[in-house]
Amino acid sequence: MKRSVRLILAMVAVLALLAAACGNGGDEETAEGDGDGTEEGALPGEGINVGLTFDIGGRGDQSFNDSAAAGIDAAVEELGITFAEAEPNADGSNRAELLQLQADQSDLVIAVGFLFEGDVVTAAADNPDVNFAVIDSAMLDFEAEGGPAPYADNIAGLTFAEEQGSFLVGVAAALKSESGTVGFIGGVGGFGLIEKFEAGFVAGAEAVNPDITVISQYITMAPDFDGFFAADRAKEIALTMYDQGADVVYHAAGGSGAGLFEAAKEQSEAGGSKVWAIGVDSDQYNTSSEEVREYILTSMLKRVDVAVLEITRDQVNGDFVAGNTVYDLSVDGVGYSTTGGFVDDIVDQLEDYKSQIVAGDIVVPTEP
Repeated sequence: MKRSVRLILAMVAVLALLAAACGNGGDEETAEGDGDGTEEGALPGEGINVGLTFDIGGRGDQSFNDSAAAGIDAAVEELGITFAEAEPNADGSNRAELLQLQADQSDLVIAVGFLFEGDVVTAAADNPDVNFAVIDSAMLDFEAEGGPAPYADNIAGLTFAEEQGSFLVGVAAALKSESGTVGFIGGVGGFGLIEKFEAGFVAGAEAVNPDITVISQYITMAPDFDGFFAADRAKEIALTMYDQGADVVYHAAGGSGAGLFEAAKEQSEAGGSKVWAIGVDSDQYNTSSEEVREYILTSMLKRVDVAVLEITRDQVNGDFVAGNTVYDLSVDGVGYSTTGGFVDDIVDQLEDYKSQIVAGDIVVPTEP
């Protein structure tokens, strides 16, 4: 039975603590410092506490949550912050409780996933001295007088141009496809986010081959979010797509993607010709089991790790700003992986398309 609350405190030791700094009452400057009262060798985030609240599945999902985990781990290394991490129970019913627990001990609370939206608005109002950030939500009040505005001065949204990164892996899929048929598996449809992945993927594939066939299917539809945790169902869908002639399939399905990778391996070994899978969010060649890596063509990188690190850095530096920050191709907030070397021969073409998107010559659709 999944634990309803999992808080793990991760502490980092500083490189050096000078004894003279302790008990040095009065206003004397430290004997050796960097000019701003910080001890030599001390990291800037020491004394800053961050609460990272994962989406369901938590650390170890090999996708969305793990990318956030990589960001907070980098913040510990670079900044010296202390953090606590939490994971909702299986139905997510304790999200509000977790946010308050994090707020009780944190300067900054980062919620991983748009499902935290409403609870963060409430928690931020109840804890005005704590800053909050939500991954995958702009956290803007679109009904505010005068146009969209932050819900509060202590709430930030961190969103991504998933359609742009998906366009590039769509290009890769079309360039590598020998059958002229590719597939897309969405974890959960009907709420607008995963459709951005599909729209970009289809547009990228069609930019290379206007006659390409793209088979798309969603595992579940909102409000049923189990599609992000249904590897068996993803495998079944992928095998059907391969049987229908697809030789490259891209998933935007969170933890369900493991089923796609298993399907690519099974289909390749049974059919005698290799088929490909494309991962999402993190570089899934690195996070998946060794047995399936040779079938992962590339992954669409959604740099949740960068967003987590940057909002933490802003907190440490006193630069936290409410409102939405979008991570797109121009800042490498999205992209594609080259691990495994399977797209090395088409990198020049991928980079050309990337340049056209950044320049505005190609505008990638956000709806299928």
